[in-house]
Amino acid sequence: MTLTAKTSLSTPNKIAIALVVAATLAALAATVFINRTNAASQATAAEAAEVVREDSHRLSTAKDEKAVLVEFLDFECESCLAAYPFIEELRAKHADNLTVVSRYFPLPGHSNALTAAVAVEAAAQQGKFEDMYHRMYETQTEWSHTPESRAGTFRGYAKDLGLDMAAYDAAVADPATTARVETDKNDGLGLGVSGTPTFFLDGEQISPSTLQEFEQLIDAAVSK
Repeated sequence: MTLTAKTSLSTPNKIAIALVVAATLAALAATVFINRTNAASQATAAEAAEVVREDSHRLSTAKDEKAVLVEFLDFECESCLAAYPFIEELRAKHADNLTVVSRYFPLPGHSNALTAAVAVEAAAQQGKFEDMYHRMYETQTEWSHTPESRAGTFRGYAKDLGLDMAAYDAAVADPATTARVETDKNDGLGLGVSGTPTFFLDGEQISPSTLQEFEQLIDAAVSK
């Protein structure tokens, strides 16, 4: 006669397995909850994002506004520098009917992008946004793409522009100034911006492949 041994789990083993199963189910439930929460947060951010806010910086405000061009930019971005003279040409050509808005979008890969944006915002609080905007692009090749902080360089620009330096220093140190920059960036993220420069024309993102195509889009928008 052959005897077949029957194996059975002891009570402690049964408890251990039950605990493992419970922990696994809990982990799965937590993952689902987190994913749903993240998705909901992203959806909420997208819904709250605005292409233009009341306090967004206008480089040009057209008297007979027919269209609004918004640029999410990074002062340390070489592509933004390349687009800079073209944007200036558009501003001059369509001064009467094209409003041009600049919004901050400092990229994490650029070590001085946020510092530059904060410096520009600090200057903006003294009515010198456009002056500092120009200075950043005119000197980008002198200060960009270095791990060293260029805060001192930017302070020098502020001094050259005749700013109240005590007020400038206070603004740079004020968390509210950085928060103002982050508001722009968060709007950009909510709108799907992932790089710079990114443009919106009358609230819709545009991705022209050539400058000629870009100009055609602007011409069509201001002619409506």
